[in-house]
Amino acid sequence: MTKTFSSLSDLASAFGKNIDDTTHKQNNNDQSLVYSTADGRITHTKSTKVTPSDGFAKVRRETKGRKGKGVVTITGLALDNKALKELAKKLKKTCGTGGSVVGEVIEVQGDKREEIKSVLEKNGFKVKFIGG
Repeated sequence: MTKTFSSLSDLASAFGKNIDDTTHKQNNNDQSLVYSTADGRITHTKSTKVTPSDGFAKVRRETKGRKGKGVVTITGLALDNKALKELAKKLKKTCGTGGSVVGEVIEVQGDKREEIKSVLEKNGFKVKFIGG
């Protein structure tokens, strides 16, 4: 007599074993694991630490390594990644230029330091100009 089993738990119960779902779930620290048949899609939460600030947003104009193109970088904001991206979006929209967030640094294309200063002060930051 042949019997078909639809799952591993049916097979285990045929041999007198009891498998519940809690023993299947393991805390696997393998970062390359994307999908597990027991758990489904696996999402990893990234814990990011925000560097503490001294209370000043440092605004600097840089051209080094950018083929002569001027970029304004803003550091020392002590914000998480999501808040940095929102602030960068607001700065880029106000200045009418492009830019990006690299690590904990906001980069805005062009030399718009005064406009950036006014936006940062409206958001409650103290601003220092660094460099020339």
